[in-house]
Amino acid sequence: MSAPVPAVRAPAVRSPGGRLSLRVHRRGALVCAALAAAAVAAALAGLALGDYPLSPGEVVAALAGRGDGPADVIVTELRLPRVVCALAVGAALGVAGAIFQRLTRNPLGSPDVIGVTYGSAAGAVAMIVAVGARQSAVSAGALGAGLATAAAVHLLARRDGAVQGYRLVLVGIGVSAMLLAVIDSLLARGRIEEAREAAVWIAGSLDGRGWAQATPLVAALAVLLPAALALSPRLAVLELGDDAAAALGVAVERTRLALIVVAVAIAAAATAAAGPIAFVALAAPQIARRLTRTPGPGLVGAALTGALLLQAGDLAAQRLLAPDQLPVGIATGALGGVYLAWLLASERRGRRRA
Repeated sequence: MSAPVPAVRAPAVRSPGGRLSLRVHRRGALVCAALAAAAVAAALAGLALGDYPLSPGEVVAALAGRGDGPADVIVTELRLPRVVCALAVGAALGVAGAIFQRLTRNPLGSPDVIGVTYGSAAGAVAMIVAVGARQSAVSAGALGAGLATAAAVHLLARRDGAVQGYRLVLVGIGVSAMLLAVIDSLLARGRIEEAREAAVWIAGSLDGRGWAQATPLVAALAVLLPAALALSPRLAVLELGDDAAAALGVAVERTRLALIVVAVAIAAAATAAAGPIAFVALAAPQIARRLTRTPGPGLVGAALTGALLLQAGDLAAQRLLAPDQLPVGIATGALGGVYLAWLLASERRGRRRA
């Protein structure tokens, strides 16, 4: 659906003895460095801005443990967990979206589309409305329901012992519709206080996020992101097609299943921490690919782009878009609609030129 991005030649960097050789895509490395710097700047802005504004020096001093009492509490206990959640959730959604889009060979193949996000949302709403659980149990319910939804979509999408990308997307869309009906039913039957709490969670929000949400998410990503990076070379081979990948020695179904499990776990962990935040998993991989113009899955660029998008979106939702703070999921959803319209218009122009 998107136009192919031209690849950039990557010079080889060799060790003095010539025993180690590594190809470095200069443009990709420069773009990733710029994205990382922009994400750090957005994070510092998130730590400094608020009802009690702080100077950059006060923020740095608080982070170094040399701040005064009020500034130290505001930075380390109130704002820093929210910023960490924004960066971690954005990076997780970017990586999960990149994996799914590469597996399905479809720019719409993101966790939002194939049902993982709505599965996590249904699990969380069930815990809030039916059980009256607290935040830790809500996160656990979201994680478990997301994994169960992904397993069901994978089984339903199998045909002749294999999973095809377009079937995964189509089955995911159908499962998402059913899960939305389940969510609406739970909200209609719940008490008004529980339904209000669930509605805020469904919108996707970083408000009130503390270390209780940030620490488990960072710990999960410390395991899952290296696993995704380790599988990325096989993901690049899978893009050549199942027959070509098998001829090159890749266990196609086993590798695809491993990638799906890792991507689902990453997306479910992010959703459990902040709710079903739209747009980031869909757009971050595409934006990163257009910026870096490098071949391969581009997981690092997608992670940095997702982190920047979500942190910048949270700043905009807090300070720019409304007098009162909006859930970041509403801001990213609005941006996602614009992006999807642009993507469709670009595809139509490309077809006319062809």
